[in-house]
Amino acid sequence: MTARVKSIISQVFRFGVASGYTERDITTDLAGALKKVVRGHRAAITEPAELAKALRAIDDYDGNMTVKHALQLAPLLFVRPGELRAMKWADIDFEKSEWRYLISKTKTEHIVPLSRQSLAILDSLRPLTGKCELVFPSVRSVARPISDNTLNAALRRMGYTKDEVSAHGFRATARTILEEVLQERIEYIEHQLAHSVKDALGRAYNRTKHLEQRHRMMQTWADYLEGLKDGAAKVIPIRKTIEG
Repeated sequence: MTARVKSIISQVFRFGVASGYTERDITTDLAGALKKVVRGHRAAITEPAELAKALRAIDDYDGNMTVKHALQLAPLLFVRPGELRAMKWADIDFEKSEWRYLISKTKTEHIVPLSRQSLAILDSLRPLTGKCELVFPSVRSVARPISDNTLNAALRRMGYTKDEVSAHGFRATARTILEEVLQERIEYIEHQLAHSVKDALGRAYNRTKHLEQRHRMMQTWADYLEGLKDGAAKVIPIRKTIEG
């Protein structure tokens, strides 16, 4: 963020120099002075027993209903929070049980298979926001999605600290448990996370790769989470932490 602000200010000063309003770009004096922010692991729950508690807490959330539905979908879909917030009704194919959208980082299409549980949540939300373009519109303007801090603020309201769980952390949750507990193949998981996965020929991410298997995996994942909430799923403690 600091580098971006410096770049914008530099553009202003370069325009000023070219227009004769100033003599030089003073941001050059900051070279080496701005420290790069080192991002650590985003807080995530990777213990099934703790995840079960969080899922129940989300179902009991008594705040804004649009936010509650987004929170319920976050662990099921484990997409990036910004992409979840920007979900559009037009991008959801209820017949194929798929959500297709452009990945913000790479501008390539990504396919998210929708489980029965995910479809049920979306069906429940349709009477509230179905006439809007966005699935999760802001209360201030239906033309804008809920803010980038909304989901994390809701988690804090539920009693979770920023060191315990974050909206982005559900990606690490899924990444860890799908591999360590459900023993899904890592290439299925990585493709579903929209990470760059190269094949034997060095070709990068293919949006339709393993799509049938990913449909099965996403339903297995949703069934597992439902079982956790009901106390029926097998709970295996995990000590390994993986960044999403």
